Amino acid sequence: MSARRLKLSILLAGLALNAVIVLAWTQLWITVVLDDGQVLDVAGDVAAPAVSTLALSGLVLVGALAIAGPVFRVVLGVLQSLLGATITLSGAIALLAPAAASSAVVTAATGVAGAETVGALVATATLTAWAWVATAGGVLLVALGVATVATARRWPDSSRKYSALRTEPVESGDPVQDWDTLSSGDDPTDSPSASR
Repeated sequence: MSARRLKLSILLAGLALNAVIVLAWTQLWITVVLDDGQVLDVAGDVAAPAVSTLALSGLVLVGALAIAGPVFRVVLGVLQSLLGATITLSGAIALLAPAAASSAVVTAATGVAGAETVGALVATATLTAWAWVATAGGVLLVALGVATVATARRWPDSSRKYSALRTEPVESGDPVQDWDTLSSGDDPTDSPSASR
């Protein structure tokens, strides 16, 4: 695979994964049935509230990665893995304890607060596929960050318009001659064609 195609593939994969995670966060994650038969829907924004911020940060990171130099690519790749690990952790907490992840919705519906009391009210808490999608997306982001670090030196350089440093030598004339020319009334910065 060419260096340009490798870079493009990793950037597109990062965009796609973060977009899917944001989409998953907006969907239904848990269906809770209370002891009295009341059914409550819990979206990802309640079950794992940090996921959207992490995924949006991942989207910004992909934009920075597109123009970063080799050293910053490595730093951003490590950061991408950390974001993915945090998304995975947030999703895993909801997957392992869906009743606890639903407590805010149960409290809003019943007026009962407290982890133990809310847990006693929940008869069943069923997970949907979206919780798994977001968690799997986090795992894939970790792998993508590792791939970024491993291949960062092979990527082509970004365009020069994003470079803050110019490494071109500055053409300089003789300073004494330039001063003498300026003293005689001529501008040494004018080109011969401009003075005609």
